[in-house]
Amino acid sequence: MSLRPTKEQSDWLDNPRNVSIIVRTVVVVCALLLIVDLLFVSEVWDKHAHFKFENWVGFFPVVGFVSYCTIVLTAKFLRKVLKRPEDYYDD
Repeated sequence: MSLRPTKEQSDWLDNPRNVSIIVRTVVVVCALLLIVDLLFVSEVWDKHAHFKFENWVGFFPVVGFVSYCTIVLTAKFLRKVLKRPEDYYDD
């Protein structure tokens, strides 16, 4: 049994063009949200911050990015620690 998809079985994410479209869309949406945060945050809504640093411009995008990087780096470390040989479950 082959684990590689055949031409008929390929998923829409197997096409690099589709992945590129998704990445570009996410970047554009993030850029637009950052622009809105920079320009209109005080006029449009109140953030109801519990701490003073929560009102800093770009605080939540920075925290999100740092959290993302921490999760990815932790997963890479855990993969090395928890990895089993390919034939681990074979009899």
